[in-house]
Amino acid sequence: MKNQKILYAITDRREREEEFYKKIEDALKGGVKLLQLREKNVPFEQYLREGREVKRLCKKYGVPLIINDSVRVALESGADGVHVGAEDSSVKEIKGMYPKLLVGSTAKTPARALQAEREGADYLGVGAVFPSPTKPEAIAITLKDLDEICSAVSIPVFAIGGITGENVLRLKGAKIAGVAVCSAVFSASDVQAAAKSFCRKLGDLS
Repeated sequence: MKNQKILYAITDRREREEEFYKKIEDALKGGVKLLQLREKNVPFEQYLREGREVKRLCKKYGVPLIINDSVRVALESGADGVHVGAEDSSVKEIKGMYPKLLVGSTAKTPARALQAEREGADYLGVGAVFPSPTKPEAIAITLKDLDEICSAVSIPVFAIGGITGENVLRLKGAKIAGVAVCSAVFSASDVQAAAKSFCRKLGDLS
């Protein structure tokens, strides 16, 4: 489908590793086209082990793997990229050292989006477009803000923050490349079905 929006899933692990990997594979089967492994406050060895296993799953389905925050885990696990926040490592620094690594950045304003693009970011996560259960402290942006950011840059923009199967259609007409979701997929009782449902609705946004 022309201009089909992409479903970008971000992990939020709350279960044992075996169940965690099953949910990831179910999400990939359901149509996720970009996956970010996000862990907070875990030992490097654990993050790396997970990165390698998730990379194996992503490779099976032809889906790029992005690692949250850790360039080292991304490199040693064979992941395709890393996502960094505004307060994390510089996009310019990472791209300078590892030009082939995909680097995603976060932006809430056109100025920040343009800065990230100039530094070499490959894509942006922009939000929170709706209240987010994963990051309740996240500052909300309006859909007008989202469109201004999309218009300011030439790299793909993914809307993020509180996006569910119920509100995703409110993004119809937005100039986004897709949506990034966490709980709406990984907390579902049927992860594969939730991902498939999202993908169908994203078709209606195109």
